[in-house]
This record gives sequence, structure tokens and C-alpha cells, in this order.
Amino acid sequence: MRRLLPFCAAVTLALTFAQASRAAEPITFILDWLPAGDKAAVYLGVEKGLFEAEGIKVNIQSGRGSSDVVTKLATGAADIGTGGLAALLQAKAADNVPVKAVMSIYTLQPDAVFTTSENGINSLKDLEGKTVATATFSSSNVSWPLVLKANGIDADKIKLLKVDPGALAPMLASGKVDATINWLTVAPAFAGPLKEAGKSFKALPWSAYGFDGYGLSVFVSDKMLTQRPETVRKFLKAYKQASEMAIADPMAAAKALKAMVPEVDIDTAVEQWKASIPLMVNDISKKDGVGAFEPKLLATTWKWVAEAQSLPLDKLDPEKAVSREFLK
Repeated sequence: MRRLLPFCAAVTLALTFAQASRAAEPITFILDWLPAGDKAAVYLGVEKGLFEAEGIKVNIQSGRGSSDVVTKLATGAADIGTGGLAALLQAKAADNVPVKAVMSIYTLQPDAVFTTSENGINSLKDLEGKTVATATFSSSNVSWPLVLKANGIDADKIKLLKVDPGALAPMLASGKVDATINWLTVAPAFAGPLKEAGKSFKALPWSAYGFDGYGLSVFVSDKMLTQRPETVRKFLKAYKQASEMAIADPMAAAKALKAMVPEVDIDTAVEQWKASIPLMVNDISKKDGVGAFEPKLLATTWKWVAEAQSLPLDKLDPEKAVSREFLK
């Protein structure tokens, strides 16, 4: 009998986990891009069982940009995802897509100019007469002329090249361009090429030049919000916990990512996650609270989008694009 007790306990435990696994509610979660260090929080949440503890089984998929995420949520191909709030506001204004933002992640815009200390570029004004490269389909391209205009800079005095994203770091390192346009989260990918070229990295965040607003956010389909509201609340609770854990331990987040995506370089992933932290933890998030959409900053976000798309401000009430009730 004593010999059977450990065996029976093991069987009972296994059955309990099996039943919990069967009972877990499936969620299709779509990233706005390919898996990388800046996306590590959700992977850590899965590894640590945070979603499972809420009765949720998360299936992570990769999207091809924020607009793709909005489309897949609207058509039911995914339930929850991440994307730039500007893409959702634009889609709402154009077609009133059945998707809402329920949690802000980046309370600072991630867009920036990357250059080197050797190029003598200390401000956006210094880019006049220079050559700047950007990814062909980058969302930053829409706002770029507006940021320049807001800072009294003549866009015609800057030569803008549109290239493949993979060419940006090599072109900057080799001196073929004076600067590039990127998100701050990809800065670690520039470290290697610049070091080999004997150059020092420098970033000019657009947020330092008046480009205010919300960036990466959590989106949910209206169908999900209506039919499975408690599941949304549980997901956001676990996602917030995962983000807090990842901020406290970037290496753990990177390891969780690599465990599920083996091709990821763990050192680069750590640095990518670290680069994203100031976009999440800053004076704005501390003032308004994690995940909040403060009305004035939300309105400012829409103002930039409206101007970029040549839309009247009254084309959309940005409040209709968000829901704050699921963070409660």
C-alpha cells in the first residue's frame, strides 16, 4: 500500500493537469511582426504558466505589420493581438473596423533616427543635406514629413532612400547613408555592424521632437469583447504580469522566447527587450497607470494620424477606438 501511494499521487497529479489542459480556453494571439526580443513578454507568460493559471491556452502567431493584425482580428482569423495604435485609428476612420484597443503598451512613440557619433548629426535639423534610408513599407514613413514640418525642417533638403529593412544597418555602418529611420527596439541589431566599422551608435527619438502619442497597444476584436469579455480580462491580467516579470528579468524573457523560437539569438533578444522598456515605463505610464489611454494623449495620437492621412479631425472620435473597461 505504501508503495502504491506515490504512484497514485503521481497519477492524480497528471490527471489534474490533463483536465486543466483540456479545459483551457484557446486564444489566438497575433504579433504585429516576427518573434523578437521586444515581443518576449507573451512568451514568458506562456512559459511561466500565467495564462494557464487563468484558464487560457495561448496560440501565438506572427503578423506582417499592424494593419495585418487589424485585418485578421476584424475577420476572425485571430482573437487578440498587438499593433501600432495609429494603424487601428486609420482603419477605424476608413472603415470602422470591428476592433478596439484595450491596453496601451508603448506610451512613447518608438520611431527614431539612427546615426553615428562620427556623422556629426546632433538634431533633426542636422539632417538637411544628408541622405537617410528607411524601410520601404515602414509605418514611420507616413509621419516622417510631418515630424520634419513640425520642427521647421525642409523635407526636400533631405535625400530619402527606401530600401529593404535588412539593408539599413549595413548601409549606415558602411557610410552609404548618414542616417536611417527605425524603431528604437531594433537598435541592438545595429551594434554589431557599427562596431565592426569602428563607429558609435546614436539615436534621435522622435518623441524628443514633439511626436507624442500611443504606439504599440493590445487590440481585441469586437466579437471577442462581446462574447468572451471575462476571457479578455483574464488575458490582460496575465499579460500585465508577464510584462512586469520580463521588465524585472530580461534574460528570463529572452530565454522563454528562445525556448519557443530556437532561431532567435538570446543576447540580441535581451537587448531588444531592454530597448523597449523605456517605451513602456516612463513618466507617462507612471502618471496615468499601466495600460491606460489618457484622453488628451489619445486625441494627440489621432491628430497625428489625421494629418498624415489628410483627414479632418472630426472624421473619427478616437474614444470609439478604445475600451478601458477590461483593465479593471
